[in-house]
Amino acid sequence: MSVEIFIARHGQNEDNVNGILNGHRDLPLTDLGRDQANELGEAIKSAGITFDAIYSSPLSRAFETAEIVTAKANLPQPIVYDQLIERDFGILTGKPASQIEELCAPDIIQSDTITYCLSPEGAETFPQLVERGQRILDYIRAKHNAGKVLLVCHGDIGKMIYCAATGKDWKSVLTDFHFGNGDLIDISGVGEAHKVKLAQHNH
Repeated sequence: MSVEIFIARHGQNEDNVNGILNGHRDLPLTDLGRDQANELGEAIKSAGITFDAIYSSPLSRAFETAEIVTAKANLPQPIVYDQLIERDFGILTGKPASQIEELCAPDIIQSDTITYCLSPEGAETFPQLVERGQRILDYIRAKHNAGKVLLVCHGDIGKMIYCAATGKDWKSVLTDFHFGNGDLIDISGVGEAHKVKLAQHNH
């Protein structure tokens, strides 16, 4: 018996709606972001999923999402876990996402929805994020040997936690799927099955 780990991305925040690379910036959720968090909580409740523990990034957009989800789905209060913080974007922090190609090309990867800059000055690299993702998984598995745990985090670190869980190449994970605001991913057993299950909710 081993712990089942799920990851969720926070609802939309003010930087998201303005197309700003937020990283460690700490702007609050928008009204839509709170709606997304409520929908996520409702989807968890409707699916009958009960989490034994919920861990959240220290940033307010994630922690408020976690609080809304726990209230909606009657789950344990979230615990702040600093390792779940979003990628440090270095010199790109606070820049418009629309400038990534201009500022970083050719050191970029383009998905259907996002342009990723691989190594801006002062930023965490994706291999470093995969290592952090593995530390997160090791920590959770050491604390919980059974049950279900939810990690409320962010787009880039969330994808790299998934990467650490599956052993997939980080470059392919960046382009394989979109980890949107309010999305839920079950990463339990994906190391064997290589399957991801997203919650079905509208936003």
